[in-house]
Amino acid sequence: MKDVVIIGSGPVGLACGIEAARNDLSALILDKGTLVNSLVGYPTHMEFFSTAELLEIGGHPFPTLNAKPTRPEALKYYRRVAAVESLDLRLYERVKHVDGSDQHFTVVTNKGEHCCRKVIISTGFFDIPNRLNIPGENLSKVTHYYREPYSYTGQRVAVIGAKNSAAKAALECHHYGAKVTLIHRGDRLSEKIKYWILPDLQNRIKEGSIDVHFKTRVISIQPDHLSLDGPEGEFVIENDFVIAMTGYRPDYSFLKQLGIDILDDDLRTPVHHGETFETNRPGIYMAGTVCGGLRTSRWFIENGRFHAQQIMRHISDGTVEPMNLADRYWKTQE
Repeated sequence: MKDVVIIGSGPVGLACGIEAARNDLSALILDKGTLVNSLVGYPTHMEFFSTAELLEIGGHPFPTLNAKPTRPEALKYYRRVAAVESLDLRLYERVKHVDGSDQHFTVVTNKGEHCCRKVIISTGFFDIPNRLNIPGENLSKVTHYYREPYSYTGQRVAVIGAKNSAAKAALECHHYGAKVTLIHRGDRLSEKIKYWILPDLQNRIKEGSIDVHFKTRVISIQPDHLSLDGPEGEFVIENDFVIAMTGYRPDYSFLKQLGIDILDDDLRTPVHHGETFETNRPGIYMAGTVCGGLRTSRWFIENGRFHAQQIMRHISDGTVEPMNLADRYWKTQE
Protein backbone atom coordinates (compact mmCIF):
# COMPACT_ATOMS: atom_id res chain seq x y z
CA MET A 1 0.00 0.00 0.00
CA LYS A 2 1.25 3.46 -0.91
CA ASP A 3 1.06 6.33 1.54
CA VAL A 4 -0.16 8.67 -1.20
CA VAL A 5 -1.61 8.42 -4.70
CA ILE A 6 -1.31 11.67 -6.66
CA ILE A 7 -3.70 12.17 -9.56
CA GLY A 8 -2.05 14.41 -12.15
CA SER A 9 1.59 14.61 -13.26
CA GLY A 10 1.82 18.34 -13.89
CA PRO A 11 4.49 20.44 -12.17
CA VAL A 12 2.47 20.63 -8.95
CA GLY A 13 1.76 16.89 -8.99
CA LEU A 14 5.48 16.23 -9.44
CA ALA A 15 6.24 18.63 -6.59
CA CYS A 16 3.86 16.62 -4.40
CA GLY A 17 5.72 13.43 -5.29
CA ILE A 18 9.05 15.03 -4.42
CA GLU A 19 7.78 16.37 -1.08
CA ALA A 20 6.27 12.97 -0.24
CA ALA A 21 9.69 11.32 -0.55
CA ARG A 22 11.29 14.04 1.56
CA ASN A 23 8.76 13.33 4.28
CA ASP A 24 9.46 9.58 4.10
CA LEU A 25 6.14 8.88 2.40
CA SER A 26 5.74 6.50 -0.53
CA ALA A 27 3.91 8.01 -3.49
CA LEU A 28 2.48 6.94 -6.84
CA ILE A 29 1.67 9.52 -9.51
CA LEU A 30 -1.08 8.74 -12.04
CA ASP A 31 -1.97 10.67 -15.19
CA LYS A 32 -4.53 10.00 -17.90
CA GLY A 33 -2.07 11.46 -20.43
CA THR A 34 1.64 11.98 -20.69
CA LEU A 35 4.04 13.65 -18.26
CA VAL A 36 3.06 17.30 -17.64
CA ASN A 37 0.21 16.70 -20.05
CA SER A 38 -1.17 20.24 -19.94
CA LEU A 39 2.18 21.76 -20.92
CA VAL A 40 2.28 19.45 -23.93
CA GLY A 41 -0.96 21.11 -25.06
CA TYR A 42 0.41 24.66 -24.76
CA PRO A 43 1.34 26.65 -27.89
CA THR A 44 4.41 25.09 -29.49
CA HIS A 45 6.78 28.01 -28.97
CA MET A 46 5.11 29.50 -25.92
CA GLU A 47 7.23 31.60 -23.60
CA PHE A 48 6.28 31.57 -19.93
CA PHE A 49 5.46 34.89 -18.30
CA SER A 50 7.51 33.93 -15.23
CA THR A 51 11.23 33.56 -14.76
CA ALA A 52 12.76 30.12 -14.48
CA GLU A 53 13.31 30.20 -10.73
CA LEU A 54 9.57 30.66 -10.12
CA LEU A 55 8.87 27.44 -12.03
CA GLU A 56 11.44 25.31 -10.20
CA ILE A 57 10.35 22.35 -8.08
CA GLY A 58 12.25 20.30 -5.55
CA GLY A 59 15.09 22.80 -5.43
CA HIS A 60 16.33 21.73 -8.88
CA PRO A 61 17.74 24.67 -10.90
CA PHE A 62 15.89 25.38 -14.15
CA PRO A 63 18.46 26.19 -16.87
CA THR A 64 17.20 28.45 -19.65
CA LEU A 65 18.77 30.42 -22.48
CA ASN A 66 16.63 33.49 -21.96
CA ALA A 67 15.03 35.46 -19.12
CA LYS A 68 11.72 33.64 -19.65
CA PRO A 69 11.76 29.87 -20.28
CA THR A 70 9.97 28.33 -23.24
CA ARG A 71 7.59 25.39 -23.42
CA PRO A 72 10.25 23.01 -24.85
CA GLU A 73 12.63 23.99 -22.04
CA ALA A 74 9.94 23.38 -19.43
CA LEU A 75 9.07 19.96 -20.86
CA LYS A 76 12.73 18.98 -20.77
CA TYR A 77 13.18 20.34 -17.25
CA TYR A 78 10.21 18.58 -15.64
CA ARG A 79 11.02 15.29 -17.35
CA ARG A 80 14.56 15.51 -16.04
CA VAL A 81 13.41 16.34 -12.51
CA ALA A 82 11.03 13.37 -12.51
CA ALA A 83 13.88 11.10 -13.61
CA VAL A 84 16.42 12.43 -11.08
CA GLU A 85 13.89 12.09 -8.26
CA SER A 86 12.97 8.56 -9.41
CA LEU A 87 9.28 9.37 -9.14
CA ASP A 88 6.91 6.43 -9.50
CA LEU A 89 4.87 7.42 -12.57
CA ARG A 90 2.02 5.59 -14.27
CA LEU A 91 1.15 7.53 -17.41
CA TYR A 92 -1.86 7.04 -19.69
CA GLU A 93 -3.75 5.56 -16.75
CA ARG A 94 -7.11 7.22 -16.18
CA VAL A 95 -8.66 7.27 -12.70
CA LYS A 96 -12.27 6.09 -12.77
CA HIS A 97 -13.19 6.44 -9.09
CA VAL A 98 -11.81 6.32 -5.56
CA ASP A 99 -13.35 3.84 -3.13
CA GLY A 100 -12.94 3.53 0.62
CA SER A 101 -12.17 6.12 3.25
CA ASP A 102 -9.27 7.92 4.91
CA GLN A 103 -6.29 5.59 5.49
CA HIS A 104 -7.92 2.87 3.39
CA PHE A 105 -8.50 4.16 -0.16
CA THR A 106 -8.58 2.16 -3.37
CA VAL A 107 -7.93 4.21 -6.50
CA VAL A 108 -9.57 2.40 -9.41
CA THR A 109 -8.20 3.11 -12.90
CA ASN A 110 -8.68 1.76 -16.40
CA LYS A 111 -5.64 -0.44 -15.79
CA GLY A 112 -6.10 -1.69 -12.25
CA GLU A 113 -6.36 -0.71 -8.59
CA HIS A 114 -3.98 1.08 -6.22
CA CYS A 115 -4.37 1.01 -2.44
CA CYS A 116 -3.23 4.01 -0.42
CA ARG A 117 -3.76 6.00 2.76
CA LYS A 118 -4.22 9.43 1.15
CA VAL A 119 -5.13 10.87 -2.25
CA ILE A 120 -4.06 14.17 -3.81
CA ILE A 121 -5.86 15.65 -6.82
CA SER A 122 -3.63 17.83 -8.97
CA THR A 123 -5.49 17.81 -12.25
CA GLY A 124 -5.39 21.51 -13.14
CA PHE A 125 -8.03 22.99 -15.41
CA PHE A 126 -6.64 22.91 -18.96
CA ASP A 127 -8.58 19.83 -20.12
CA ILE A 128 -12.06 21.41 -20.14
CA PRO A 129 -12.57 24.55 -22.28
CA ASN A 130 -15.31 27.07 -21.54
CA ARG A 131 -17.63 26.40 -24.43
CA LEU A 132 -19.60 29.00 -26.35
CA ASN A 133 -22.63 26.69 -26.53
CA ILE A 134 -23.65 27.92 -29.95
CA PRO A 135 -24.56 26.15 -33.22
CA GLY A 136 -21.50 25.10 -35.20
CA GLU A 137 -19.07 25.01 -32.29
CA ASN A 138 -18.31 21.36 -33.03
CA LEU A 139 -17.22 22.03 -36.61
CA SER A 140 -13.67 20.94 -37.43
CA LYS A 141 -12.72 24.55 -38.17
CA VAL A 142 -13.13 25.46 -34.48
CA THR A 143 -10.49 24.92 -31.81
CA HIS A 144 -10.24 25.89 -28.15
CA TYR A 145 -6.50 25.13 -28.12
CA TYR A 146 -4.11 27.32 -30.08
CA ARG A 147 -0.83 25.59 -30.94
CA GLU A 148 0.93 27.46 -33.77
CA PRO A 149 0.12 29.89 -36.61
CA TYR A 150 1.57 28.16 -39.67
CA SER A 151 -1.58 26.40 -40.88
CA TYR A 152 -3.54 29.67 -40.90
CA THR A 153 -1.48 31.42 -43.59
CA GLY A 154 -3.79 33.14 -46.09
CA GLN A 155 -6.91 32.14 -44.10
CA ARG A 156 -9.66 34.23 -42.52
CA VAL A 157 -9.23 33.56 -38.81
CA ALA A 158 -11.53 34.70 -36.01
CA VAL A 159 -9.99 34.81 -32.54
CA ILE A 160 -12.55 34.96 -29.74
CA GLY A 161 -11.38 36.59 -26.52
CA ALA A 162 -9.24 39.54 -25.46
CA LYS A 163 -6.79 38.28 -22.84
CA ASN A 164 -3.20 37.05 -23.16
CA SER A 165 -3.92 33.83 -25.04
CA ALA A 166 -6.19 35.56 -27.54
CA ALA A 167 -3.76 38.43 -28.01
CA LYS A 168 -0.85 36.08 -28.69
CA ALA A 169 -2.87 33.93 -31.10
CA ALA A 170 -4.14 36.99 -33.00
CA LEU A 171 -0.67 38.50 -33.36
CA GLU A 172 1.08 35.29 -34.36
CA CYS A 173 -1.57 34.39 -36.94
CA HIS A 174 -1.35 37.93 -38.36
CA HIS A 175 2.43 37.79 -38.58
CA TYR A 176 2.16 34.52 -40.52
CA GLY A 177 -0.19 35.91 -43.13
CA ALA A 178 -3.69 35.24 -41.78
CA LYS A 179 -6.50 37.78 -42.04
CA VAL A 180 -7.36 38.06 -38.35
CA THR A 181 -10.56 39.29 -36.75
CA LEU A 182 -10.63 39.63 -32.96
CA ILE A 183 -14.07 39.25 -31.36
CA HIS A 184 -14.74 40.18 -27.74
CA ARG A 185 -17.94 40.60 -25.76
CA GLY A 186 -16.31 43.31 -23.63
CA ASP A 187 -15.74 46.92 -24.66
CA ARG A 188 -11.92 46.86 -24.66
CA LEU A 189 -8.83 44.71 -24.56
CA SER A 190 -8.07 43.17 -21.20
CA GLU A 191 -5.85 45.21 -18.90
CA LYS A 192 -4.15 41.94 -17.94
CA ILE A 193 -2.51 41.49 -21.33
CA LYS A 194 1.24 41.53 -20.72
CA TYR A 195 2.89 44.88 -21.28
CA TRP A 196 5.17 43.61 -24.05
CA ILE A 197 2.22 42.16 -26.02
CA LEU A 198 -0.43 44.86 -25.66
CA PRO A 199 1.24 47.70 -27.67
CA ASP A 200 1.84 45.41 -30.66
CA LEU A 201 -1.80 44.34 -30.72
CA GLN A 202 -3.07 47.90 -30.25
CA ASN A 203 -0.92 49.11 -33.13
CA ARG A 204 -2.07 46.32 -35.44
CA ILE A 205 -5.70 47.18 -34.64
CA LYS A 206 -5.06 50.92 -35.10
CA GLU A 207 -3.49 50.45 -38.52
CA GLY A 208 -6.33 48.12 -39.58
CA SER A 209 -4.23 45.00 -40.17
CA ILE A 210 -6.21 43.20 -37.44
CA ASP A 211 -9.97 43.77 -37.35
CA VAL A 212 -11.71 43.94 -33.98
CA HIS A 213 -15.34 43.78 -32.88
CA PHE A 214 -15.96 44.83 -29.26
CA LYS A 215 -19.27 44.36 -27.42
CA THR A 216 -19.90 41.50 -29.84
CA ARG A 217 -20.77 37.85 -29.40
CA VAL A 218 -20.80 34.96 -31.86
CA ILE A 219 -24.32 33.68 -32.51
CA SER A 220 -23.46 30.76 -34.77
CA ILE A 221 -20.57 29.27 -36.73
CA GLN A 222 -21.03 28.14 -40.32
CA PRO A 223 -18.50 26.47 -42.67
CA ASP A 224 -17.71 29.74 -44.47
CA HIS A 225 -18.94 32.52 -42.17
CA LEU A 226 -19.83 33.62 -38.64
CA SER A 227 -23.05 35.23 -37.48
CA LEU A 228 -22.37 37.95 -34.91
CA ASP A 229 -24.41 40.22 -32.69
CA GLY A 230 -22.83 43.61 -32.01
CA PRO A 231 -23.80 47.11 -30.86
CA GLU A 232 -25.60 47.79 -34.16
CA GLY A 233 -27.35 44.44 -34.39
CA GLU A 234 -26.64 41.17 -36.15
CA PHE A 235 -24.17 40.86 -39.02
CA VAL A 236 -22.06 38.26 -40.84
CA ILE A 237 -18.33 37.98 -41.54
CA GLU A 238 -16.59 35.53 -43.86
CA ASN A 239 -14.47 33.00 -42.01
CA ASP A 240 -12.31 29.90 -42.47
CA PHE A 241 -11.16 29.10 -38.92
CA VAL A 242 -12.15 29.96 -35.34
CA ILE A 243 -9.74 30.02 -32.39
CA ALA A 244 -11.90 30.30 -29.28
CA MET A 245 -9.68 31.51 -26.45
CA THR A 246 -12.52 31.52 -23.93
CA GLY A 247 -10.63 29.98 -21.03
CA TYR A 248 -10.81 26.65 -19.24
CA ARG A 249 -12.26 25.10 -16.10
CA PRO A 250 -11.65 22.18 -13.75
CA ASP A 251 -13.28 18.84 -14.50
CA TYR A 252 -16.20 19.28 -12.10
CA SER A 253 -17.80 15.97 -13.03
CA PHE A 254 -14.64 14.18 -11.92
CA LEU A 255 -14.43 16.14 -8.66
CA LYS A 256 -18.06 15.41 -7.85
CA GLN A 257 -17.52 11.75 -8.66
CA LEU A 258 -14.81 11.74 -6.01
CA GLY A 259 -17.25 13.20 -3.48
CA ILE A 260 -15.83 16.71 -3.38
CA ASP A 261 -18.37 19.44 -2.76
CA ILE A 262 -18.45 22.57 -4.92
CA LEU A 263 -19.37 25.95 -3.49
CA ASP A 264 -22.57 27.37 -4.96
CA ASP A 265 -21.09 30.69 -6.05
CA ASP A 266 -19.84 32.35 -9.22
CA LEU A 267 -16.38 30.83 -8.84
CA ARG A 268 -17.61 27.25 -8.16
CA THR A 269 -14.68 26.68 -5.83
CA PRO A 270 -14.08 23.06 -4.75
CA VAL A 271 -14.37 22.79 -0.96
CA HIS A 272 -10.98 22.49 0.73
CA HIS A 273 -9.14 23.70 3.82
CA GLY A 274 -7.28 26.93 3.18
CA GLU A 275 -4.00 25.75 4.71
CA THR A 276 -3.91 21.95 4.56
CA PHE A 277 -5.82 21.69 1.23
CA GLU A 278 -7.78 18.70 2.52
CA THR A 279 -11.22 18.52 0.93
CA ASN A 280 -14.56 17.78 2.57
CA ARG A 281 -13.82 14.09 1.96
CA PRO A 282 -11.28 13.25 4.69
CA GLY A 283 -7.97 12.02 3.37
CA ILE A 284 -8.41 13.51 -0.11
CA TYR A 285 -6.48 16.71 -0.85
CA MET A 286 -6.24 19.11 -3.77
CA ALA A 287 -3.15 20.91 -5.04
CA GLY A 288 -2.47 23.54 -7.67
CA THR A 289 -4.79 25.37 -10.03
CA VAL A 290 -7.72 23.00 -9.51
CA CYS A 291 -8.19 24.60 -6.07
CA GLY A 292 -9.28 27.91 -7.58
CA GLY A 293 -12.38 26.67 -9.39
CA LEU A 294 -13.32 29.13 -12.13
CA ARG A 295 -10.87 31.64 -10.71
CA THR A 296 -8.11 30.17 -12.82
CA SER A 297 -5.80 33.12 -12.14
CA ARG A 298 -5.70 32.34 -8.40
CA TRP A 299 -3.07 29.60 -8.52
CA PHE A 300 -0.19 29.04 -10.92
CA ILE A 301 2.85 26.77 -11.03
CA GLU A 302 4.63 29.63 -9.29
CA ASN A 303 2.57 29.49 -6.10
CA GLY A 304 0.78 26.15 -6.48
CA ARG A 305 4.07 24.29 -6.09
CA PHE A 306 4.07 25.33 -2.42
CA HIS A 307 0.87 23.36 -1.85
CA ALA A 308 3.01 20.24 -1.89
CA GLN A 309 4.85 21.34 1.24
CA GLN A 310 1.65 22.22 3.09
CA ILE A 311 -0.05 18.95 2.19
CA MET A 312 2.84 16.63 2.94
CA ARG A 313 3.53 18.23 6.31
CA HIS A 314 -0.14 17.68 7.22
CA ILE A 315 -0.11 14.07 6.00
CA SER A 316 3.22 13.34 7.68
CA ASP A 317 2.65 14.74 11.16
CA GLY A 318 -0.61 16.69 11.18
CA THR A 319 1.12 20.08 10.96
CA VAL A 320 -1.09 22.95 9.81
CA GLU A 321 1.14 25.72 8.49
CA PRO A 322 -0.02 29.27 7.65
CA MET A 323 -0.35 29.86 3.92
CA ASN A 324 2.44 32.39 3.61
CA LEU A 325 4.78 30.79 1.08
CA ALA A 326 2.03 29.84 -1.34
CA ASP A 327 0.47 33.30 -1.13
CA ARG A 328 3.71 35.15 -1.64
CA TYR A 329 3.61 35.13 -5.43
CA TRP A 330 -0.12 35.83 -5.56
CA LYS A 331 0.16 38.93 -3.44
CA THR A 332 2.74 40.43 -5.79
CA GLN A 333 0.23 40.18 -8.63
CA GLU A 334 -2.63 42.03 -6.94
